[in-house]
Amino acid sequence: MPVLSQEEREAFLAERHIVMRIAVVRPDGSPLVTPIWFLYQDGAIHFTPRERSEWFACLRRDPRVALSIDEQPLPYRKVVIEGAAELLHDVGADAEWRDLYLRMARKYISDREADAYIQNTIDEPRGLYRVVLADAKVRSWRMPVKGEAGEGVWHQRYYRDPNVQFDGSARS
Repeated sequence: MPVLSQEEREAFLAERHIVMRIAVVRPDGSPLVTPIWFLYQDGAIHFTPRERSEWFACLRRDPRVALSIDEQPLPYRKVVIEGAAELLHDVGADAEWRDLYLRMARKYISDREADAYIQNTIDEPRGLYRVVLADAKVRSWRMPVKGEAGEGVWHQRYYRDPNVQFDGSARS
């Protein structure tokens, strides 16, 4: 399956309306996955847990995360990131980074709705985290697009027979 080029990945992460799923580790070791808004900026994924969210408590205890960012329509672009989340601003410092949060909201809803959303939730504290892609394990892939060979939809490791080529035919 083709990987996204650096330019394709950057463009995809900047697109509007694509939700991220964040996986964190609960105290008992079980996973917790939550779909959330994010903003890609300066080579990092930024996200904001509310003060009372379960996943914020999990991050405070253990900063390991897995992030999944994908789309439903073809070409099924996907970026999966595994790393450690860094707390940039704890609760109570919202005013210091509210402009970033406004940009994040505007990625998902209209400017007018984002302004209202920020004003309506201004007294609800949240933190600001980021995962720097250069410090994380990042994988990406997509289906072949028009003009590309259709072979290679599966990675070679998925075939039991090492003589099978990416297109499913046997090597002679």
